[in-house]
Amino acid sequence: MTDVTGAPADVLHTLFHSDQGGHEQVVLCQDRASGLKAVIAIHSTALGPALGGTRFYPYATEAEAVADALNLARGMSYKNAMAGLGHGGGKAVIIGHPERDKTEELLLAYGRMVASLGGRYVTACDVGTYVADMDVVARECRWTTGRSPENGGAGDSSVLTAFGVYQGMRASAQHLWGDPSLRGRKVGIAGVGKVGHHLVKHLRDEGAEVVITDVRVDAVQRLLEQYPAGVTAVATTEDLIRVEGLDIYAPCALGGALNDDSVPVLTARVVCGAANNQLAHPGVEKDLADRGILYAPDYVVNAGGVIQVADELHGFDFDRCRAKAAKIFDTTLAIFARAKEDGIPPAAAADRIAEQRMADARAVRAAH
Repeated sequence: MTDVTGAPADVLHTLFHSDQGGHEQVVLCQDRASGLKAVIAIHSTALGPALGGTRFYPYATEAEAVADALNLARGMSYKNAMAGLGHGGGKAVIIGHPERDKTEELLLAYGRMVASLGGRYVTACDVGTYVADMDVVARECRWTTGRSPENGGAGDSSVLTAFGVYQGMRASAQHLWGDPSLRGRKVGIAGVGKVGHHLVKHLRDEGAEVVITDVRVDAVQRLLEQYPAGVTAVATTEDLIRVEGLDIYAPCALGGALNDDSVPVLTARVVCGAANNQLAHPGVEKDLADRGILYAPDYVVNAGGVIQVADELHGFDFDRCRAKAAKIFDTTLAIFARAKEDGIPPAAAADRIAEQRMADARAVRAAH
């Protein structure tokens, strides 16, 4: 079934009628000369200009790309609200294979599309886009973050993303065991790329025992050589979640890590990781709670990166950003307290707090 434009009707139904919709604006972008086909989704500007990255991905269909942009933009509204930023949520997706289809001309065309929104959307890096790409986009669009230090940006945001996840782990330990120290705790990390690599360092510096896995053997081997004591590896994520005596499980790779197959066999008491969209479907958060597993909402604890790129707009200061990212500890504790008070899972408590912040901002705007 299609609408009058020929687009699948379910996309418009999602946008206008479902609980996952409510977006302010969705822009379909095309530049035939460069081959650009992109979707920019602005979920909310209640707290300020929408901020979110640009994903470059070979979607199977245009409808899949639109759906991903809608979901990601909505998630950014909640992440930015919980991070205390003066930004709403937005996201862009470029349809194509980043290694084959990405060109300077395409990125410049994309920059012009973002610039045409006049600052309602601020873009940054995401899957398939990098600092060098944002440097190109910024040549056509001043509402671009995640740039290189040479071009007035902050560079790689994985350092503060890992630091924020580490703070979330400390808050989880405080809530569950009455002590924020992770010394002697066994932490399993699935995915030791840029963020996971930094997370291992924080944990080893504090004296935690770390078990790692990654589909890239070289990434695992590099860490085993760097930390000959205190870091061990298992072959797969399926092995990792079953490790005996695991205190904390940190999904730091793909989304959907918490699902009907993984949750029943998790040995960890806490889940706190950097991956986006860890809950495979609604209801998984209740399954975790029913098993007595404490879940630190992903979009809360992995907000260090967006805190960094937001700060770029004001002249980047690493110490200022690190201080903001450190507050993820307090925010996570507040979510656990609200969850206990309301008798709901932490993920639902985080959503309630974020939604209230956005509603309050809209009310203030309406009053003026």
